[in-house]
Amino acid sequence: MNEATRPEPTAEARKAMRKRERELAGLDPVMARIIESAGPCTMHARLETTPFESLASSIAHQQLNGAVAQRILQRFVALYAPAPFPEPAALRATDETQLRAVGFSFAKIRALHDLADKTMAGVVPASHELVELEDDHIIERLTQVRGIGPWTVHMMLMFQLGRPNVLPIDDYGVRNGFRLAYGLKGLPTPRALREFGERWQPHCSIAAWYLWRAVDLARAGKLPKPSRPPRVAIQKQRVAAKPKRAAKPKRSAKPVRSTKSKRSAKPKRSAKPRHSTKPRRRAARKP
Repeated sequence: MNEATRPEPTAEARKAMRKRERELAGLDPVMARIIESAGPCTMHARLETTPFESLASSIAHQQLNGAVAQRILQRFVALYAPAPFPEPAALRATDETQLRAVGFSFAKIRALHDLADKTMAGVVPASHELVELEDDHIIERLTQVRGIGPWTVHMMLMFQLGRPNVLPIDDYGVRNGFRLAYGLKGLPTPRALREFGERWQPHCSIAAWYLWRAVDLARAGKLPKPSRPPRVAIQKQRVAAKPKRAAKPKRSAKPVRSTKSKRSAKPKRSAKPRHSTKPRRRAARKP
């Protein structure tokens, strides 16, 4: 469904959201200052979107820029016009070359096919069944789909179903917003964020939304300065290994100069025959 055609929240829903904001502000003074600076929370449930459509859209947006992913999604939906969004059976019957032509990778096509199969098999519940399930049960069932992890289901719980107490502890934006808002020197570990976030219950979804806004406020120079950082575990930064220096080539050994003269040696003279010092005996003359 196009963003422009989504229904606006009712006056009753806006009133309920203002009440949650006040309750959250009363639980945490840092969060109270962020709420005052960022203004009212605009997050609301979108129950008109089916689980199949929501998850297919999430798969399309994975590892892509938002604008690029939206163009691919629009071309994908146009294959099935005039239907507002394809049914699982229609997607399964679509030739793979058509899905590649709109911009989907082979990995995303396999994920979409698995989503269609599990939707038709009932693993992915229908909208009327989904609203009756607990958060943990929804996460358990939807993460069986190829390419769907806890983060994707958390976003669905928050922005489609309007679940009030979801804290996506692995989301970088939430962790970075916490770092900025509370004056930490590094990102909190997911476990530390979950433990700290227990004070925000049952309003963790709104707290996460305001931590995203804390990043925007910091960029604009409007984020309130924290008083004292809380004692929470910080994610250790990985130190990149220094590149090894190339070994210097060994210098070739210089030839040892001979201390002897370079002149060619004179040939040795042949030894003279020695003359005997004994007197030669003369032969006796015959008489």
